[in-house]
Amino acid sequence: QVQLVESGGGLVQPGGSLRLSCTASGIVSGTYNFAWSRQAPGRERELVAAASPSSYLTDYAASVKGRFTISRNNGKETGYLQMNNLKSEDTAVFFCTAHPSYPNVKSGSGGYWGQGTQVTVSS
Repeated sequence: QVQLVESGGGLVQPGGSLRLSCTASGIVSGTYNFAWSRQAPGRERELVAAASPSSYLTDYAASVKGRFTISRNNGKETGYLQMNNLKSEDTAVFFCTAHPSYPNVKSGSGGYWGQGTQVTVSS
């Protein structure tokens, strides 16, 4: 059974930082493309960042470029999202996803999903 489990969410002040983690089981994460998506209340889900198995390919939403960094440690079956200079508009539930296809992990079509972790940016 495949599971993706996110952790690291919480409440942070504007300008602060958080690091999200996503630990995979049941798959060899080093063979999967990996992404973080988020969904804020009343808004559609959006891709935040994606990385190919070796991180040769990475993509970021324009709104987070320069502030967020996606990384992965395939030996630990874990992916990360380092979030710096957080803004109130980053408040959302963040999900990690894994998919054999890079286009599909970016589009959020199918694949494996975690249960989500809440990130709240507020003073």
